[in-house]
Amino acid sequence: MQPFDVETIRREFPILSRQVYGKPLVYLDSGATAQKPQCVIDKVASLYRETNANIHRGVHLLSEKATEQFEAARAEIADFIGAAEKEEVVFTAGATASLNTVAYAWGERFVQTGDNLLVSEMEHHSNLVPWQLLAERKGAELRMLPIDDTGRLRTELLPSLLDGRTRVVAVTQASNTLGTRPDLRAVIDAAHAAGAIAVVDGCQGVVHGGVDVRTLDCDFYAFSGHKLYGPTGIGVLYGKRALLEAMPPFLGGGDMVDRVTFARTTFAPVPLKFEAGTADFVGAIGLGEAVRFVRQFDAAQIEAHERALLQRAEERLAAIDGLRIYGTTADKCAIVSFNVEGVHPYDMGMILDKLGIAVRTGQHCAEPTMTHFSTTGMCRASFALYNTLAEADALAGGVERAVRMLRG
Repeated sequence: MQPFDVETIRREFPILSRQVYGKPLVYLDSGATAQKPQCVIDKVASLYRETNANIHRGVHLLSEKATEQFEAARAEIADFIGAAEKEEVVFTAGATASLNTVAYAWGERFVQTGDNLLVSEMEHHSNLVPWQLLAERKGAELRMLPIDDTGRLRTELLPSLLDGRTRVVAVTQASNTLGTRPDLRAVIDAAHAAGAIAVVDGCQGVVHGGVDVRTLDCDFYAFSGHKLYGPTGIGVLYGKRALLEAMPPFLGGGDMVDRVTFARTTFAPVPLKFEAGTADFVGAIGLGEAVRFVRQFDAAQIEAHERALLQRAEERLAAIDGLRIYGTTADKCAIVSFNVEGVHPYDMGMILDKLGIAVRTGQHCAEPTMTHFSTTGMCRASFALYNTLAEADALAGGVERAVRMLRG
């Protein structure tokens, strides 16, 4: 295992050495997409240069080599998240595709008219809209598990929201807007006690703290590769094998079948029955490389580094007159969303951009969270293992400068 040294790590990310408007790039938008280490860039490039061939469908050398690397990436990722076997890892186009797969495939078979689905108030739209669509299709009720004004998930309300007709409880491992890491143990145990499945959006959680899906005992877990230092366009759906086997396929086509006749089609075993068409084998192998990169470092050291970044940023930002931080739970991950009284978040974001500081502005695909806090948008700085305390200071300094400019 490599010792954690942020300056050494930064040298692995080529884009971090570039300038923006003549100023050093301060990239604080990793919650939207993380930058890529050189090893991932090299792996993707080498696959196209040396091993570009469709997987599972050829006896020639290139196809066999690509297939070996594809399945090795599946095994690497399964081990990384604590899955019981690699067959519980389904490759998808991203977390959105993963969550829609569960909502359509599992939902169509197991949700009936009069059932209900429980979704937390702070979910990304990808873990809300698919359940809304399912409820509309099936005549089910969609219920909301609320948050309080600190961003804490109000798990004490679970007994009043769950009943014998609850089929799904969907919750994030870490809010992409507030940074909140809810008490998933309480949520999952309550879901199972009611006879429901627990579906976890792990997009931020898998990066900030990681996961052991067997210890967590979630039924499904979804995340995207591009937030975990991997390529875009690739994601993972973990599902307990018994549940995956009970679900019908979501998409039909090549590679997900066993036998096809005009009379009937039988399907490949899991996970292949959920991987219709030509797989993004380059993305999957690239994600496997990203996981290997992250696993070089002690997870506790990464967590401590990100905790220090968050603490520095929040201390500096909180001292700015009129600035409000959204999401103040003690165990939040390295995400800080904020607004300044009288300053539109887009104006703040544009000024920070001219200073070389990349943040995200808007609703962050979490409009119900915006509604809870009576705002139309927020500025969000999201940190990663390659950020520095100097960059946290640069953020605060940039916000101070923007406030002076905008307030005159």
